[in-house]
Amino acid sequence: MAAAIKGYHMTLVMPESMSLERRAVMKAFGAEIVLTPAEGSMEAAIDQARAMEARGEGQILDQFSNPDNPRSHYEGTGPEIWRDTHGTITHFISSMGTTGTIMGTSRFLKERNPDIEIIGVQPREGAKIPGIRRWPEAYLPKIYDPSQVDLIIDVSQEEAEETTRQLAAREGIFAGISSGGAIAAALRLSKEVENAVIVTIICDRGDRYISTGVYPGH
Repeated sequence: MAAAIKGYHMTLVMPESMSLERRAVMKAFGAEIVLTPAEGSMEAAIDQARAMEARGEGQILDQFSNPDNPRSHYEGTGPEIWRDTHGTITHFISSMGTTGTIMGTSRFLKERNPDIEIIGVQPREGAKIPGIRRWPEAYLPKIYDPSQVDLIIDVSQEEAEETTRQLAAREGIFAGISSGGAIAAALRLSKEVENAVIVTIICDRGDRYISTGVYPGH
């Protein structure tokens, strides 16, 4: 959308496993889509983008190392959570993809109250949950600082998808699968703590995932 407004040519490199809806929306904005093999996951897409940049075909807008990624959450998400919970938040849970959300929000909240627990959510080994990553060491986002995360919870594919369905059917929240993973982790944590104010992020819309079959009736 920003590229269309600014008149830039945008090429998006993504694994072929990305949902059809996500591709269609990007094409509607005029983006060129380059698909990489599904088995290579995001690592293959990153390698492809780096190769294209090396050939002089453009410049990578690297959300994995751009300091403005966590900064937007330090200046926006963190203060909003602190304000809306009146400073009573005890646990913050976030799915980890680029890690910008958890890095920026963690830094802000820890400055206000270092006792707030920061919990990252990643997929269990072998799970493919759009938007949540288990990064190999060589591909860890440069913006990621493990010292800012107190605990990591692994969620399974089934757990994330079932919670996503329940969010829609029981709560009227039509969300993406990474949001289901984050809520699943929050529900699990809620059974282990008392008098807690647990905050998590629902960061994606469900209409991007109809073609994946995660929702009933498709």
